[in-house]
Amino acid sequence: MQIRAVGASALMIEVDDPLAWFATLDAARAAGRLDVTDIVPGARTVLLDGVPSVTALTAALRAWPPPAAASAAGDDLDLPVTFDGPDLAQVAAHVSRSPEAVVADLTGTAFRVAFGGFAPGFAYLSGLPWSVPRLENPRPRVPAGSVALAAEYAGVYPTASPGGWQLVGRTDVALFDIDGTPPALLTPGRTVRFVVA
Repeated sequence: MQIRAVGASALMIEVDDPLAWFATLDAARAAGRLDVTDIVPGARTVLLDGVPSVTALTAALRAWPPPAAASAAGDDLDLPVTFDGPDLAQVAAHVSRSPEAVVADLTGTAFRVAFGGFAPGFAYLSGLPWSVPRLENPRPRVPAGSVALAAEYAGVYPTASPGGWQLVGRTDVALFDIDGTPPALLTPGRTVRFVVA
């Protein structure tokens, strides 16, 4: 583990299993054993913000035992998807599968929310059985609800925005509600399954 101060009241830790560390640290915070405001997992990091003493927490983290592998957090979510995206055939060709086989692979995968992304409600879903490139020329507007793939991740655009991920389908499920608890439907550690709508 590497630990770096990020300003006067935050720490960034680089770890092998950010979801496991997130779950462990979040449980410690809930039990009153960790005084931080926010815990934010990333692809290879966990950010701890609102740290009263960066020096004290750095020492505590260095002595912290490594967590067990992350287990699923919260209820599983079945997300209904219509697989009619404009890039489905391109993805199928890239991974040497038929479009039907790609859909079968996607619906047969239990994805995990690894971390939040570039917009409120966007989540990087790990577990993609193969890797696909981003588009060479990003689209100026991707419709809300678009189910997309890039590198080793799947994701769903919560709102219309520019984007360079390959679009394989769409869902009508709302992914972000500012008045919801929590506002994001896809929270770190949650298991997500795509089902044919």
